Parts: sequence; structure tokens; C-alpha cells
Amino acid sequence: MTNRKAILQTQIPGRQPARGKVRDIYDLGDRLLIVATDRISAFDVIMANGIPDKGVVLTRLTRFWLDWLGAKVKNHLLSVEPADFGPPFCDHADQLAGRSMLVKKARVLPIECVVRGYLAGSGWKEYQQTQCVCGQKLPAGLAQCARLPEPIFTPATKAELGEHDENISFEQATGILGAEAAEYVRSQSIGIYLRAAEYAAGRGILLADTKFEWGYDGRDIILIDEVLTPDSSRFWPADRYQTGRDQESYDKQYVRNYLEGIRFAKRPPGVTLPDDVVAGTRQRYVEAYEKLSGKSFA
Repeated sequence: MTNRKAILQTQIPGRQPARGKVRDIYDLGDRLLIVATDRISAFDVIMANGIPDKGVVLTRLTRFWLDWLGAKVKNHLLSVEPADFGPPFCDHADQLAGRSMLVKKARVLPIECVVRGYLAGSGWKEYQQTQCVCGQKLPAGLAQCARLPEPIFTPATKAELGEHDENISFEQATGILGAEAAEYVRSQSIGIYLRAAEYAAGRGILLADTKFEWGYDGRDIILIDEVLTPDSSRFWPADRYQTGRDQESYDKQYVRNYLEGIRFAKRPPGVTLPDDVVAGTRQRYVEAYEKLSGKSFA
């Protein structure tokens, strides 16, 4: 395991960021500086300690996928080099290098754009009760974590910090976004999912589901925030996939399992994760990056 310490907060003199569960976001007027810290949350509670290098993995993977998607999918990324961030940020590369993105400020669409290719998580829970996911009827008799006949778009509302996102129907999403925007983000999200899932399968990873964020850059809708990372996606090792049970995964499920084992109350404050859980979680994030990018994480 690395000897590097987890960065739980950035401290830039004279600047106060908005702090989410993972990101510190600095408002620079028409741009934002988004910093992926090493904070980790589970059950919408931020843990007392973090996972070293987690923020670097999230940022590197987002950069990888944005490059891989190419110019056909417009996005908000401007630079990842601290020298381009301007004062005072350019003087704090020790905190920002490798984990920060300078981006265009966009008007964020107020829904999460979730695409599911497998029946897991909240989708599996809903299916057991109604045979539907977000109002979409599915075939009878599907097992837990079964591959769906085709990917489905299952939007969700965005919750405040500490609350849960709520799944909604496409009709509800249309009421929020308008028909044209809703159709666009559904088509784009499913298209990206299909391309990425095919690529990941060639690397021995199943992309079970993922969520995208979109926003308006003027009149255009562009891809924003993180893309196809272990925090925004379920990645499963293909060689250990088996329906009818929970899957091993390249994400914070390792942390959730530990918290379930100690009967964590699922409300603040977060606990201090033991060293073996920290190391095991870091290993999974790094392995996801290396398998997907084909590059060594150093």
C-alpha cells in the first residue's frame, strides 16, 4: 500500500470551496475548479478517514474516458494542469496535482442520468416488488444481477447531502427537463453506456450500471462531472460474475460490507475505517483504473 496520506480537504488561502461528499469545488466565475479528495462515503455518510489516491483514480479515469469518447461527446474539461488554474491555485500543486479539473461552468440539469445494463441495487429491490424499474416493465423471472435484455435509462432526482436520490420515471424526467432535453440525454447516456460496456468487457470488466451528469453550456448540453468511475458506476470482474447473488465489485462495496458487518447505524458521524479495509478499497480502485486504461498506476 502507498505511504501517501489521504487528502480529506483542500486548504487554499483566501478561497472557500463548496464541499460535497467527495469533491471540493471552487467557483472561479465562468469556470470551476473541481478537486476530487480522498473522502469516502457509504450510505450517504462521509467516513472519518479516507482512501489514499482515490481522488487521483477518479480524476485519471474521467480524463481517460473523456479522451476515449472524443469530440463527438462535448464535455466541460479545460485543463488538469495546476499551472493553468491561475493564482492562488497554481501555487498549491501539492494539494491539487493529479486530482483536479478546471472546467467550464455549466447550468446543471437537475436529474441524475442513470443507465442500467444489469438488475442490481435499487433496481433489483424495485423489481422484486413490482417487476418494474422506474416504471419500466421487465420480463418475469429475472435473477438478481441478471443482464437486462437491453440497457434501460432510469433517471433519478438529485438529493441534498446526506439524503438519498429518488428514482423517477422518464415521464417525470420529461416534466422536469422538457421533452427535447430529456430525449437527448437519454439517447446520449445509453449510447455512451453501450460503447463503454463493450470496451470494458474486452478488459474483463462488466459495466453493470452508471450515472452521468449533463449541463447546459449556452444552448448546448454537455457532459460534466466525473465519467465512468468506480464512484459513479458498478464495475464487476467478468470472470467472477454469477447471477442470483451480489457481485464482487471495483468500488466502495468493500466499505459497505465492513459497515454492515459492524452494524453501522447509517447516519453521521462516519467511523474510522481499519487499515485493511482502507488498503483493500484502494486496491480495488487502482485495479479498476489499470484494467480499464491499460496503464500502470504509479
